[in-house]
Amino acid sequence: MTLQQEIVGNAMQMAVVNLHPGQTVYCEAGKFLFKTVNVTMETRLSGPSGGQQQSGGGGMGGLLRQAMGTAMQVGQRMLAGESLAFQYFTAQGGEGTVGFAGVLPGEMRALELDGTRAWFAEKDAFVAAESSVEFGIAFAGGRTGMSGGEGFVLEKFTGHGTVIIAGAGNFIDLNPADFGGRIEVDTGCVVAFEEGIQYGVQRVGGLNRQGIMNAVFGGEGLSLATLEGNGRVILQSLTIESLANALKKAQGGDKQGPTGGLFSTHTG
Repeated sequence: MTLQQEIVGNAMQMAVVNLHPGQTVYCEAGKFLFKTVNVTMETRLSGPSGGQQQSGGGGMGGLLRQAMGTAMQVGQRMLAGESLAFQYFTAQGGEGTVGFAGVLPGEMRALELDGTRAWFAEKDAFVAAESSVEFGIAFAGGRTGMSGGEGFVLEKFTGHGTVIIAGAGNFIDLNPADFGGRIEVDTGCVVAFEEGIQYGVQRVGGLNRQGIMNAVFGGEGLSLATLEGNGRVILQSLTIESLANALKKAQGGDKQGPTGGLFSTHTG
């Protein structure tokens, strides 16, 4: 059953979801806005792929496997810095309505999964999804991704149905195949991309004069994200770091100065 949803608003969008009787949608804790009274709300530690929706066998063995599966999910999300719990909303006795939103001024997007391709998204991009969509954590970028600090931890969505994501600023859809097969992006600008796109993180230049100039004065730090292949990529015009720095500067506490990324004292 297709999820009926409408994304409304401009600078700070929200998703209004209409549920059929018995239909369930879940969100990350903190993304819920409002609901009608006939929609029940339940908080769980496990996602739709968790033990409570898998048979796993009966008896103590089944309960143990269920508990271990939930613990692994929670552990992954804890390591990734994600919310530990999900909230589930189900319409009872008739159609119901639920509203969701992201946490930053920007756009939202509804992605349709048909079971053939997964989607990957930046950390905290997930807002809500049908219960038929499975949420997971993926890691990409290798050693450079770990040292780059952004984009190494990704959210992964599989299965069938609608998943709603959010980002900062405005979105643009690109396909690396239209630009010679590869694009290089500020690591904080990547919102989401389809399975089949190869994601990596590379150093900005070498240890030469120009490479040091790029890192010190260019404001990009030492790393760029690389996206290769043929598939859909969604980028955002505003990064969390640039928003944080702008707010700090407006409050008179900007210590980044003119040298940008490498000498920035911003600690998040």
